[in-house]
Amino acid sequence: MRRTFLIPRRKLPGAPASTNPANETRSAKALRTVAASGLILIAAALPSAAGEQVSPGLATERHDLKPKDKARVDRVVRPTTDFSRPEQFELMQGGAGTSEKRVNQDAFSHSSANITFEEEGTFKLGNGMFRKLWVSSPSSTQASDGLGPLFNARACQSCHLKDGRGHPPEGNSDATSMFLRLARPAETEEEKAALAERKVLNFPDPVYGGQFQDLAVPGLKGEGRMVISYQQFPVELAGGTKMVLRWPSYSVSDLGYGPMNPKTTLSPRVTPQMIGLGLVEQIHPADILANADPDDKDGDGISGKPSIVRDHKTGELTLGRFGWKASAPSIRQQSADAFAGDIGISTPDVPHHWGDCTKAQGTCLAMPNGVQDRLGPAEAPDPIMDLVTFYSQNLAVPARRDIDKPEVLRGKQMFYEAGCASCHMPKFVTRRDAPNKAQAFQLIWPYSDFLLHDMGEDLADGQQVGDATGREWRTPPLWGIGLTQTVNGHTFFLHDGRARNLTEAILWHAGEGQAARDRFAALPASDRDALIKFLESL
Repeated sequence: MRRTFLIPRRKLPGAPASTNPANETRSAKALRTVAASGLILIAAALPSAAGEQVSPGLATERHDLKPKDKARVDRVVRPTTDFSRPEQFELMQGGAGTSEKRVNQDAFSHSSANITFEEEGTFKLGNGMFRKLWVSSPSSTQASDGLGPLFNARACQSCHLKDGRGHPPEGNSDATSMFLRLARPAETEEEKAALAERKVLNFPDPVYGGQFQDLAVPGLKGEGRMVISYQQFPVELAGGTKMVLRWPSYSVSDLGYGPMNPKTTLSPRVTPQMIGLGLVEQIHPADILANADPDDKDGDGISGKPSIVRDHKTGELTLGRFGWKASAPSIRQQSADAFAGDIGISTPDVPHHWGDCTKAQGTCLAMPNGVQDRLGPAEAPDPIMDLVTFYSQNLAVPARRDIDKPEVLRGKQMFYEAGCASCHMPKFVTRRDAPNKAQAFQLIWPYSDFLLHDMGEDLADGQQVGDATGREWRTPPLWGIGLTQTVNGHTFFLHDGRARNLTEAILWHAGEGQAARDRFAALPASDRDALIKFLESL
């Protein structure tokens, strides 16, 4: 059996007319607003269940800073208007933890430069857990069994190749670093209420669960096979430059457990790079919420909105900031979800000993699990979770390159003037009260607002994930993007890797990104090339 999911394609425009330079980008307005009034408070826009107090994860003011420091931070993070030279500290885009080691295939795998000697040891142990190959139960290696029974990979490193960016299967390569999320819409009033109260992000397929898993332990069938096909169509840019974009469609074949629910949607996801996650975790929620404009009250066409989720442990509403749809509030929760969904390993945070197996997959649930009484009530107990979390929090951001080259500076100016910085906001200063001093009060340059944006029908997956609709995605950070080829040997971008280079990635922007995309397409070829050179320097 084979099911195909097609998204109607609209014709992408060619080279548009040049934009009006008087139109003020959101980054420019942010500069003006910050200068006039400091932090923007959007507490009124934050949803909350009846009777709930606003949690620290949704704070709209930075109580970690004294007024003097607050004013200093506001000055530092203002968007620049001087493109004649690099900004101060721009080279060190990951703050004091930036890696200045030689650029090679290991560029994303270095520890933060400012952690202690003792923490370096913890980081290396965490790296070992990240690379650990899990095996099926029962096994003589009792600290490593529990794989699956259904799974997509045997180790974290198998998906996050060299701690970098995944890719769609091309040629004879496998689909290990890309998978399909499965979800169906709410059908009953009870399900709709659970969504509204943020008790769930969405609802899995009743047979195949929340993730399509093509691998299985011995004695069990995998769920099937992901199939991708592409159609190509031309796009013309200013100056007569012609590009060919590829339009993907996704299906599943060789289903091992009967048909899927006809309303189940398939959402393809490549694994994102891992660098700088601990710094992102320590951006104060007030600084992310300050840039949200969910109702587009300023009329600029950009209505970024926060993803509000529940913390697994506390049950409190908090800010989601990790994942393609900002569905996870913390690195630990993101890791626990990945252990369960990708590898089929239970943790204290997500105690699913049979991973994503559903009630309809009785043979899967009948397989042995890897829980060992002497190690605790989960296959990956707290010590493993602590190590993997620490490792993920302390993967260093590489230093910038070529920041003073005229073409890169020109490209940076084009990036700002095209409006790219409206969503890919350049810089933040992390919270002073971060649990680890290595991430505290650091000026960082992730180039993201960590908000959800409607990216149009072209990039839509039709799948709701919490606050994110089927057309909305979190702005992905851009730091390190220029090293994708060096680290991972490819240049596939966007959530499903459909873009084969950075130019194609920009041309796929629609919805709230349409205006910036059109400005880019209208630039002279030399300015477009300069903008790409700027991105390659990140």
